[in-house]
Amino acid sequence: MIRLGVNIDHVATIRQARGEEYPSLVAAARVAFQNGADQITIHLREDRRHIQDTDVSAVKLVTREFSKQLNLEMGCNDDIIRVAIDSKPDWVCLVPENRQERTTEGGLNLLDAKNFSHIKDSIIRLKEGVPSLKVSLFLESNLEILKKVKDLHVDAVEIHTGDYARAFLNEDDLEPYFASFKRAKELIKEMGIGFHAGHGLTHDSTVALIKKHFFEEFNIGHWIISDSIFYGLGSVIKKLRESINASC
Repeated sequence: MIRLGVNIDHVATIRQARGEEYPSLVAAARVAFQNGADQITIHLREDRRHIQDTDVSAVKLVTREFSKQLNLEMGCNDDIIRVAIDSKPDWVCLVPENRQERTTEGGLNLLDAKNFSHIKDSIIRLKEGVPSLKVSLFLESNLEILKKVKDLHVDAVEIHTGDYARAFLNEDDLEPYFASFKRAKELIKEMGIGFHAGHGLTHDSTVALIKKHFFEEFNIGHWIISDSIFYGLGSVIKKLRESINASC
């Protein structure tokens, strides 16, 4: 069974644009679970451009209501680490973060010694603060980078699929991406940890990956919220869930 994580960050983006109390993150999470989501993913950024601190605990209550999971994306920032420890999500996905970026631009740099040490220390702090917590790392499907994962106590990696997703939309050759994901999966599975995917994915680019049997979990947000403008959040998630099940 392929797991579907629905990222509801951009429900909060709409809310923050006007400073209103709506649209509701809690309602969005409920609709997602009612239509086939396995977990809710939210990214608490340092600049709080969409998700706010109080959203984390509010959405967590919904995940408990449905006996599902909360996946908190975050940078290795002291303030965000404290929020994560206080809110106790089921998963944390550590991502790089640049204040000027529109969205996450790539995976963590594990090859830089200082950066690697900072990430390792952050993982230790998180797991000490929340012993039940599972941690994933947002990475490129680069074998040199992925080999560094064995020196970190993590439960999964999430491969950055942004370049693949753009190539799919442009109708470019996808075989180099498929070959890279295959090699990455083989390496990660030798380590005995999870192999997830996310960023930029649409219905069709996700289905194409599922048919290749690379990933066991997908986290998808921007496309779901965008398509929901025309077809409704529940309908979009339900169709994606049905397509995922049919393609497994």
